[in-house]
Amino acid sequence: MNNSWFKEAIIYQIYPQSFKDSNNDGIGDLQGIISKIDYLVSLGINCIWLSPIYVSPMADNGYDIADYYNINPIYGTIEDFKELIFKLHQNNIRLIMDLVVNHTSDEHRWFKEASSDKNSPYHDYYIFKDKPNNWTGFFGDKAWSYNEKTNEYYLHLFDKKQPDLNWENPLVRQEVQNICKYWLDLGVDGFRCDVINLISKDQEFKNGHNKLILVGKKYFINGPKLHDYLQELNEKVLSHYDCMTVGETVFTTLDDIKLLTDENRKELSMVFNFDHTSVDNFLGVKWLMRKFKLKRFKKILDKYQYGLENAGWYSIFYENHDQRRSVGRFNLDEKMANYTAPMLATTMYLLRGTPYIYQGQELGMTNLNVKDLDEFIDVETKDVLKLMKKLPLSKKYIDKSIRNGSRDNARTPFQWDDSEYAGFSNAKPWIMVNDNKDFINKEKEEKDENSILNYYKKLIRVYKENNLIIRDGKYNDLKPKSNKIFMYERILNEQRMIVISNFTSKTIKMKLPEDCQILLNNYQEIKNNFLLPYQTLVYLK
Repeated sequence: MNNSWFKEAIIYQIYPQSFKDSNNDGIGDLQGIISKIDYLVSLGINCIWLSPIYVSPMADNGYDIADYYNINPIYGTIEDFKELIFKLHQNNIRLIMDLVVNHTSDEHRWFKEASSDKNSPYHDYYIFKDKPNNWTGFFGDKAWSYNEKTNEYYLHLFDKKQPDLNWENPLVRQEVQNICKYWLDLGVDGFRCDVINLISKDQEFKNGHNKLILVGKKYFINGPKLHDYLQELNEKVLSHYDCMTVGETVFTTLDDIKLLTDENRKELSMVFNFDHTSVDNFLGVKWLMRKFKLKRFKKILDKYQYGLENAGWYSIFYENHDQRRSVGRFNLDEKMANYTAPMLATTMYLLRGTPYIYQGQELGMTNLNVKDLDEFIDVETKDVLKLMKKLPLSKKYIDKSIRNGSRDNARTPFQWDDSEYAGFSNAKPWIMVNDNKDFINKEKEEKDENSILNYYKKLIRVYKENNLIIRDGKYNDLKPKSNKIFMYERILNEQRMIVISNFTSKTIKMKLPEDCQILLNNYQEIKNNFLLPYQTLVYLK
């Protein structure tokens, strides 16, 4: 990982189940992605991150892996995957895969043997204890489940069908190295490493001082051997390939990120940190909503823009398969999405870091509008809903929280056109289609030069044409105390880029820069000394 191509990448996340169905079984697949490579090229991205496509019982939509070496038949075959890699590379688009190695599926051969016999060599691949501690998992349920055959409890920080691997066992680490080698040898360009800072656990397995993960998180986040494990993986495998890694990290600090992404330490290329996506909730928990404040949002982004200026690297994003849609978020008017979506994108993607765009974000796709909470199918949503009903919370609060937080919001089929199933498939999809497909879809937006989609294309061109100043330029927040305007500059040598975004629905009087080239404007006009509602402007001097 001595290269730095990832610092110039624009990464597009594809959730294969929901992107494009080629065989009309209602499930997106690899051939569906292949059929849309021209669209990816036209968008301007140069790398895709593919969510898990491995064999899986799909208890957590593929993040419960039963076989790391084979493609889930619902997505196609290994030959389809090889074709996808080949055709992407032909079009100068790289591909990174999801590496899910904190846990496996309970239907993985390793766990089947481990849970059947204490004397099995695979028993030590997982974490079994005679007595569980009081940890609660990320989905709100107990983090230990009883295994009758061995009269023990096994640890699962997520669903009970996702037992945690025991990274203390060198054989487990060897297995992970082998998995990485296999896919890298097939031509993969790197990995997005799922919840990677959970792989090392404090071996004392102490009780938290209450049962809430929010308080007890320190007992299983960034364990004592995390850096050793990552350095070992790099030394034995990753350093031998032209690849990158992005680590999904939970509850990490600025200092953690500096260590994890320090080029000299050779651990990760960059990380996903979720502080800024938690700006409208409490304690980093998306279900505990609070009012958005722009000052708080800027303070978080400033911390990492300034803090990682001379060390480390960062991912910049709003959405992914676990996050709600950004349209209608951050106290912005969903009815003005044609202005708010470009404004949000411009504000974020000209910061220092590697931009990630989640499928459909470039169309302004929105959260679902379900009639009843029981329509949500996501396992996390169901578990949290069950938990919230036991707490002293109002029905109104629960309803709003679940609607906002459900991962199903991001997993609806990509809206290609306004046909019955949005051009995703000719068969009923595995998850409901958003009912606004009639006016939010790729076909319609491609024809409208003022659409969100066409603005994203302009933004990506500006990003590529000005990559040096965006990548290396000094960052300054020019209005850190404003709750209405986000205004910052990027400075490199004699060049100065100025980004101004109005986060309100009001026209704001302010002096705009003069004698500058205007790179981007989400309106057709600029009103002298006024910033229009949700207007974003980018100047270069």
